Amino acid sequence: MIIHKKNNCRKVLLLLFIFGYYPIVDIFGIKYDTDNNILIISTKIICEQTNKYVGWPTIAKTQTGKLLVVFSGDRDWHVCPWGKTYMLQSVDSGQTWSEAKLINNTPLDDRDAGILITDKGTILVSWFNSLAFADKKSRFYNSRYKQYACHTEKIPDEIKKKWLGYWIRRSVDGGQTFSDPIPTIGNSPHGPIKLADGRLLYATNKGVSESIDDGKTWQKIGDIPLPPHSPGLSEVHAVETVDGKIIALSRSNCLRQSVSNDGGYTWSLLKETPMIGYPAHLTRLSNNWILATYSRRTSPNPGQRACISKDNGKTWDYKNEITLSIADLPEEGIHDYPSSWDFGYPSSVELDDGSIYTVYYQMPDRNKKPVIMATHWKINKD
Repeated sequence: MIIHKKNNCRKVLLLLFIFGYYPIVDIFGIKYDTDNNILIISTKIICEQTNKYVGWPTIAKTQTGKLLVVFSGDRDWHVCPWGKTYMLQSVDSGQTWSEAKLINNTPLDDRDAGILITDKGTILVSWFNSLAFADKKSRFYNSRYKQYACHTEKIPDEIKKKWLGYWIRRSVDGGQTFSDPIPTIGNSPHGPIKLADGRLLYATNKGVSESIDDGKTWQKIGDIPLPPHSPGLSEVHAVETVDGKIIALSRSNCLRQSVSNDGGYTWSLLKETPMIGYPAHLTRLSNNWILATYSRRTSPNPGQRACISKDNGKTWDYKNEITLSIADLPEEGIHDYPSSWDFGYPSSVELDDGSIYTVYYQMPDRNKKPVIMATHWKINKD
């Protein structure tokens, strides 16, 4: 079954089936993946900061249908001292977007912005601070770091000690103002989630914590166990299934999965999934399918991917993995950063009409630094 948007598209698609089968069809700028019953409605830039690097976005939808996107911007490149947290808003389901609003600017590099809208309407924005730009042993170290070293020396040690860590800010007025930072035990690029019992749960690289007071305080409640000789937890995200389980995916060469059957207090041993890419963002759709979006940074066709589980995370339909976008990569070093892998971190929300809106960072072409992009798409849920 093909998802249609216009009557004239139906006629063209019918002719394609009569005279020959084509798995990917582009009609009037609308792309149909006839293998996976996917409709790509649009792909576009939603935020670009001139001559700046932006990255690691997360999207959320408020109770009124407004879309909010947070990201790290005003950057030189992947690792630098200048990262700040910005927010975008859309009141028309992603058709248009506001100017980026600065909502967080600490003395250190503010990275990996996550966002959650609680049942009370509170906006939680998460991030972590880094001094990686000052680490001479870092794999990112290059000539830029000599410039950053001068900046680092100007930051007092007490400021570094105060801000180096994992944080959340709360807004109870729709993002007009935000609270002072609240410490958390760890970080996930896409932030905490809400559970059916009213708790907030945060699966991170340092364990699992919960909040029972709308994100004002956080307490550690568990750990996700690792197999022997396994790399540690990295860039975890979680989702609650319709049957009350919590699924968490962790970044590695492939996505690794753990399951909790008791509200996040205990977890199964991490095990590999067939999904090749990272990191994952998990969303439960209105029909209770679980959607995972992630980036593929290997050939062929590196870019943004999606995969569906129709059985609450027991299996993933990897044979029908969805390609949302393909990254147009330049040669190494064109912008003095490792461009061949520097894109991704997609996150998604389901809109009121059942379509899906996915945001990520990616170079729009080979001659520009990364921007925040969005793909609006639809999947046949029959």
